[in-house]
Amino acid sequence: MILDPGKVSLDQLRDLWRGEAARLSDDARAAIADSHAVVSRIVAGGETVYGVNTGFGLLASEKIPQARLAELQRNLILSHSCGLGAPLPRHVTRLMMLLKLVGLGRGASGVRVELVEALQALVDADAIPEVPSQGSVGASGDLAPLAHMTAAMLGEGWIDLGGERLPAREALARIGMEPVTLGPKEGLAMINGTQASTAIALDALFKAERVFDAAIAAGALSVDALKGSVKPFDARISELRGHASQVEVARRLRDWLAGSEIVDSHHRCGKVQDPYSFRCQPQVMGASLDLIGKVAAMLEIEANAVTDNPVLFGAEDEEADEAISGGNFHAQPVAFAADMLAMALCEVGSLSERRTSVLVDPKMSGLPAFLIDDGGVNSGLMIPQVTAAALVSENKALAHPASVDSIPTSAGQEDHVSMAPIAARKAGQIADNVAGVVAVELIAGAQGVDYHAPLRTSPRLQALHAKVREHSAYLESDRYWADEMAALQAAVLAGALFEGG
Repeated sequence: MILDPGKVSLDQLRDLWRGEAARLSDDARAAIADSHAVVSRIVAGGETVYGVNTGFGLLASEKIPQARLAELQRNLILSHSCGLGAPLPRHVTRLMMLLKLVGLGRGASGVRVELVEALQALVDADAIPEVPSQGSVGASGDLAPLAHMTAAMLGEGWIDLGGERLPAREALARIGMEPVTLGPKEGLAMINGTQASTAIALDALFKAERVFDAAIAAGALSVDALKGSVKPFDARISELRGHASQVEVARRLRDWLAGSEIVDSHHRCGKVQDPYSFRCQPQVMGASLDLIGKVAAMLEIEANAVTDNPVLFGAEDEEADEAISGGNFHAQPVAFAADMLAMALCEVGSLSERRTSVLVDPKMSGLPAFLIDDGGVNSGLMIPQVTAAALVSENKALAHPASVDSIPTSAGQEDHVSMAPIAARKAGQIADNVAGVVAVELIAGAQGVDYHAPLRTSPRLQALHAKVREHSAYLESDRYWADEMAALQAAVLAGALFEGG
């Protein structure tokens, strides 16, 4: 894939997330070279510019002599490599690296083409720096995570080379790379930016899309398991409300249920209203889909953004070159996006768990208690539903917004921070949890549909049912649950349960 900075699409970002190879366009390399020329002229002219020949943060008033500029940039990376916690998943770090390439490729950061090529070489060699997941507040860029990424290029820290954890210097030697020496502003350009927060948030978003699609399918399967009404999915109802996403969800539910013998069997049963978790799927899931779409749009913009500081503007009259300090590194848009995603996912999981609860309750479903024959000796789906409930309640705590928090850092210079990486990590955990909730519903829905044999569900839901049964067989008596629940959770996150999932 050729990356055209400023124009990288959400579809391209999904492909990068999945591992597709990519490099910057030739135009981007030319823009990088032009931007570096601006820095060279600033240094040669002796002008004092933040981050080029000054200290950082509260130390910005300290001018650094030209002979020590390389030392300044190296020390910046080493001093900021102070993250803690489990490493980011390697695919997230890889995406972060590619986002940094895109940001630098806009030609406003002043780095050399050689530095960009070194970062590209790591990606191409599947040499992924080990980046701790904690330590950024998403303010003056994702300083600690991006410093760990950059430190690996200097031969410091650790690199995951094709799955083998190695000291960075050894990994560089194996792929034929020399440690990088940073030029003026290059260390600051590498660690200023929202690329860590954005990569973590994109990971959460792309997982959320798969979880959402699986939840729609599971909801349709549960409707048939309940012998629920399809009338609430009538297009006319949603059109009267007017929300496009509600109309879309209702359409998807109708598509999933089209041709179901179970639906046809109770067409005139006299049942008036199902519980809200069944009947209100277009309304609740539609509202969640709206938020997911908004999040996607915000993160697509952020992935293409220049979030460096200062930013450089070259001019035809070289004496008019400008380096302007601003605040593009502040990750508030990402923090808000991640918190919105967390809210949307919470509702997807809450609705799914309630449908499972209805199905295992004989008073509500008319099915055997906990979807098992010979109850009493067998507990059936009693405790998988408890697991789903636990995950839903955990999500409620995780969904408390991180974006409304702030704590001053850097001796008060950075007195308002976004907490974007924390918001993004929480959203990713919620996505994982909801995948587990949906996995339980899929087991319950498949079991419920089986009780209606010889009536068959729709052709699409029969295919989904078959996929569920690859991981979880029909429940005749109690058995060990955890492995098949985990397998279905993984299948939901992988989008592996149905075509287009």
